[in-house]
Amino acid sequence: MYIFRKKPFLIGDIGVNYYEIAEKEEISLLDAAKLMILEAKKCGLDAVKFQSYKAENIVSRKASDFDDESSISLFDLFKKYDKFGYEEFRQLADYCSEIGIMFLSTPLDIESADYLEEFMDIYPIASSDLTNIPFIQYIARKNKSILLLTGGATLNEIKNAVRAIEDVSTVDIAIMHTILSFPTEYRDANLLMIKDLAQNFPEYEIGYSDHTIADSNMFVLTTAYNYGAGIIEKHFTLDKSLPGDDHFHSMDPEDVMILKANLNFLSQIRGMKNKQPLIYESSTRRAERRSIVLAQDIKKGDVITRDVLTFKRPGIGISPDKIDEVIGRIASVDIEEDTLIDFDMLE
Repeated sequence: MYIFRKKPFLIGDIGVNYYEIAEKEEISLLDAAKLMILEAKKCGLDAVKFQSYKAENIVSRKASDFDDESSISLFDLFKKYDKFGYEEFRQLADYCSEIGIMFLSTPLDIESADYLEEFMDIYPIASSDLTNIPFIQYIARKNKSILLLTGGATLNEIKNAVRAIEDVSTVDIAIMHTILSFPTEYRDANLLMIKDLAQNFPEYEIGYSDHTIADSNMFVLTTAYNYGAGIIEKHFTLDKSLPGDDHFHSMDPEDVMILKANLNFLSQIRGMKNKQPLIYESSTRRAERRSIVLAQDIKKGDVITRDVLTFKRPGIGISPDKIDEVIGRIASVDIEEDTLIDFDMLE
């Protein structure tokens, strides 16, 4: 089952990018988030996605710093971006509903998963929680569709996560290829893994969440769609030059417009899957194909042999693939050289 009727379905991952937008525009965090939602809607995105959590619920304060080169602890980094809770996300969800764009937020803790249930019908599950089976099943029991991100995952880990969901629920699942590298180098995007996921999970919708730097022609996301990703997700910003972990590898509204133009063109030229002649090929098909034609005059009563036959345009006579039905037949009338043979001329 498809979670989204529209294909491709485009998700702008705002994440926490609204923090730097608020500072740049000198507006509140809530207004900055709404501004980004509005711009996402204007440029044609189908959904926006945020992150919902409280730092104390997802990072151990007693753990040593993960990155020794960082000037800020992992806990403090997450704490910097956890200002929103139920009320703020409710207002953002209402605003999305008002202007006609889907609201999504990735819950990173149980508290967020619970309050998001009120205004969200689809749960994104972060790659970081792919092996967090208790959390995955907690979400699955809410009986809402799931976007399962698979960055850094083995095939068995993905299968285990899918099995865990299906053990407790019958919800629809979309499996999202992504790479846990920020930014992801183009050579590391491994878009062929989209096809591998489709082969291993033929009954599930497959998508792609991108972390490469947006290329000028948006070829990465266009190729992902062409490889079978029906859901396309990428970080979204209004200014790639802003500080912060995600702005510089995000797409902006102009990138979205380029992508949509690519996808529209690609949809036009992809056409039907099953090979068959098209109505608008009919006249050319008849004009350019060959017919069985006499290479010399023959008289009534003559036996048709291979040496008196050739093949010429147009294809309105007997097709050359029926030559065995012509050879050995007897001419019922005199036939001049260069005539397209018809079965009415034969006995």
